[in-house]
Amino acid sequence: MPEQKSVHTSALKSLPLMARGKVRDNYAVGDDRILMVASDRISAYDVIMGEPIPGKGKLLTRLSLFWFDQLGPKGLNICPIHLTGDAPESVVSAEDLPQVEGRSMLVQRLKPIPVEAVVRGYLAGSGWKEYQESRSVCGVPLPEGLDNASKLPEPIFTPAAKAAVGEHDENITYERTVEMIGAELAARIRDTSIALYKAAAEIALTKGIIIADTKFEFGLDADGNVVLMDEVLTPDSSRYWPADQYAVGSNPPSYDKQFLRDWLETAKVNGKPWDKTPPAPRLPKDVIEKTSAKYQEALERIMG
Repeated sequence: MPEQKSVHTSALKSLPLMARGKVRDNYAVGDDRILMVASDRISAYDVIMGEPIPGKGKLLTRLSLFWFDQLGPKGLNICPIHLTGDAPESVVSAEDLPQVEGRSMLVQRLKPIPVEAVVRGYLAGSGWKEYQESRSVCGVPLPEGLDNASKLPEPIFTPAAKAAVGEHDENITYERTVEMIGAELAARIRDTSIALYKAAAEIALTKGIIIADTKFEFGLDADGNVVLMDEVLTPDSSRYWPADQYAVGSNPPSYDKQFLRDWLETAKVNGKPWDKTPPAPRLPKDVIEKTSAKYQEALERIMG
């Protein structure tokens, strides 16, 4: 079997480029649709690495499509989703197909809501850090006596304000969310996000995976409906833990970018510890391979 060709940055000839995100390149298809191409780029600490993780874009796309099927109109029908149902390959020329096949979604063009809908079911990462200082996360009060990786009594909505590429998303309170987008829309996003998280966490647990936390993105369609968009419940947007290695008090080994982040903590640029600003350190072959293996294992566990 020929070695998989990586796509660090797509360059389609048949469609106009709209925007590049940390991972996805978005192309305009008329004025009502977007072709989202998931590259093999990987970012950490909001910095895009120079080396791709081979096959990552295809893997993220497969996982997103799996979750859209489970949670959208074909499955539990928790909320509308942005997929049009048309084949991504149908809107590009033959020469662009290798960059599109298996790593793209053809989606509705929506008005993005400028809030990342983060839901936490467990105390981890910045949430654990904040809890130790204030017994709360993003303004949500939590009970005493919780530890690192503790399961929360109920999942909590801890939104973040979306930042430009290269900037850090900023954790915000629910009250700030209301100020930004209005009380009615804030409540719809919060309730929908928690419902999506609960359903996904239940499905993942039957496959031996704990989803500790995740982030969703939503947009509004022409009728004002809240539509789930972008990627959904991938190791890029979620903290996946193996249930059989879970124990309160320490971080289980995760299937997300944590392996890469841990390596970057010790990495050097020009002989000095990396300061988490561009340019990123060059990723050695074994870090690329181990990161790729983590993503692959997540896919196999979830999808069988």
